Amino acid sequence: MRARYALGKSISGILFAGLAATGCTTAAKAPTPSTRTSSIIKPTAAKVTYNYTTRDRDCLKRAMYFESEHADRDGYMAVGTVVMNRLTSPAYPDTICEVVAQERQFAPGVMTRTVDATAGPELDSAVDGILRGQRHPGVQNAMFFHTEGLKFPYRNMHYVVEAGGNVFYEKRGRDGALQTPAPLPAYEVAMNYVSDPRLSGSVQFAGVQPFTTSAQIDVLLPEKGPIPKAMPDVAATLAPDSTTTSAIPAAAPAAPDIVMPPEGAPIALPTPRPAYNSAGLASGHLPTGG
Repeated sequence: MRARYALGKSISGILFAGLAATGCTTAAKAPTPSTRTSSIIKPTAAKVTYNYTTRDRDCLKRAMYFESEHADRDGYMAVGTVVMNRLTSPAYPDTICEVVAQERQFAPGVMTRTVDATAGPELDSAVDGILRGQRHPGVQNAMFFHTEGLKFPYRNMHYVVEAGGNVFYEKRGRDGALQTPAPLPAYEVAMNYVSDPRLSGSVQFAGVQPFTTSAQIDVLLPEKGPIPKAMPDVAATLAPDSTTTSAIPAAAPAAPDIVMPPEGAPIALPTPRPAYNSAGLASGHLPTGG
């Protein structure tokens, strides 16, 4: 009885010690697989491509030169931005030359006067920048400007910037909305050079529709993970057994050279073996003899 009591007491002590040890220690968490962050790529808006010719480039150059009073690159870029804003607005023509040559819009003689050759490098750089998508940051959506220092009583003239001796403005209503159809932002416009004047002004819309951009999120992807096992028949088809190897047949040994006996030598012929009697095989009696 005492032995049974002692045994029960010992077992109780062991269980208590185990529970106490469990409460004082923390089991180590299983290591989690390392992860890497993959960002979802934001879709870009579709671009609208406008064709332009050498003549269109010359018209843009003339407007930038004469309207900015051949001042500096800042003035060139401001006027060039206005030309592009008009080109991409539904309220104006579809070619650069038609925009610049529109009646009573730009300086008189802008299409006929001579551009000073000394303005070439800086002016050409500004023209090429406009055609590549650069814009004057202060012009924004402005499609109008006038010589600096003039005053007009119109309340819809919303001034945005001064550059190259001109002040640039947007026409906005009392509610602040543009009164002229807004131009396309520069990142949605692509200029494509064509040598055929008949293609000037044709507008090409990208085949991909514009996307609505949303907030960028990060997706956690496991670096390593369990690989599901294939079904037996699929595994047998796709993956050969790693324990077996394909035996490559060995090359057949070369046939030995046939040695012919000397002429006149006796030739030994093999003695044929006697045929076994199937009846004798069945009865257990085998023939004797050589």
